[in-house]
Amino acid sequence: MNGHFGSSNGVATSGTGTGTGTGPGDAYANQNGASTSTEVATNGYPQPPSLYQVHNEDIITHLYQSGFMAGHYADTLLHVRATAYRLHALILSRSPYLAHLMSTTPPQNSQHIIYVNLDHEPEITDEGFHHALGYLYSAHALANIRPENARSVLAAACLLGRMDDLCNYAYELCRQSITLDTIPSWLEFVDSIPTPSDGSSTPVVEQNARTAVFGPYAQRLRDDVFNFLIVTLPNLVNFGGQATPTTPLPEGASQHSDAGRETLVQVFSRVPFDLFKAAVESPSFQLGSTHARFKFAKDAIELRKQGIARGQGAEETVVLAFGQSTSGSTGVLVTRKLRRRQLWKVNGP
Repeated sequence: MNGHFGSSNGVATSGTGTGTGTGPGDAYANQNGASTSTEVATNGYPQPPSLYQVHNEDIITHLYQSGFMAGHYADTLLHVRATAYRLHALILSRSPYLAHLMSTTPPQNSQHIIYVNLDHEPEITDEGFHHALGYLYSAHALANIRPENARSVLAAACLLGRMDDLCNYAYELCRQSITLDTIPSWLEFVDSIPTPSDGSSTPVVEQNARTAVFGPYAQRLRDDVFNFLIVTLPNLVNFGGQATPTTPLPEGASQHSDAGRETLVQVFSRVPFDLFKAAVESPSFQLGSTHARFKFAKDAIELRKQGIARGQGAEETVVLAFGQSTSGSTGVLVTRKLRRRQLWKVNGP
């Protein structure tokens, strides 16, 4: 099988899909299997698919199964990391990136031999690249995209270029995959995204930034993580909510402790500073009174000193912003300043 990838080599098995109900895979639910022709209802009467539709679907299925999966009649050998694919120049030319590689690499014995260098693209896994390549042949590849590999597929699709539909599909799966269980991984991801400049300073351009391949999707995912932190997560953990009447109180306790608050503090103790500051100072982050917001930030900073802020040579603090306008202000400011280096006095002889 082409690419030597996995036991099923990217072929969607029976019952495999991209989700039902609210998942983005619904629009592609009929893309799995050898033939996807379905009857269309017109004025309440089912109508058989047109000959053109059946013929086109058969061609697409043949291209994917025989061309991509089996590599029959290939004229291009594509090497990526330790994997070799037997593919077809006409199909690969749909990607501007691959078209450039083929046009700048002289063919050998009437065959294109190209090498895709992913040494500086850690976000693109072998699996993600495999599915993005498959999408050049057919939307059948969508059946293999899941929340676990969607970010890698998105990165690969952005690299190959001119794959907006696949990018949007993978991005939506990424957005939906941001949960309390996956937030540590997403925080690590957004920490590698350069902070956008506000115009007051010269932005630092990292040519080999881990997330540069994502283009505008990097900032969109950063915004999604931020929104999850300040809107979705507090509701998810029932921050500030009362325990149910059936929940027993600990012996000697007069009221329930706010477990949701403790969860929030734990999560925010690992949030990159720029997001942490923006969240605490955002009116959209419903933390109650100004004093409650101040106390929340202070508790989180204490935990941060033992983790994410440890050994950075900077000190994070939270202060009450007295005298500031109440419009758009929460009355709390988070700051970070470099610790002063200890000066040693050298006595003369």
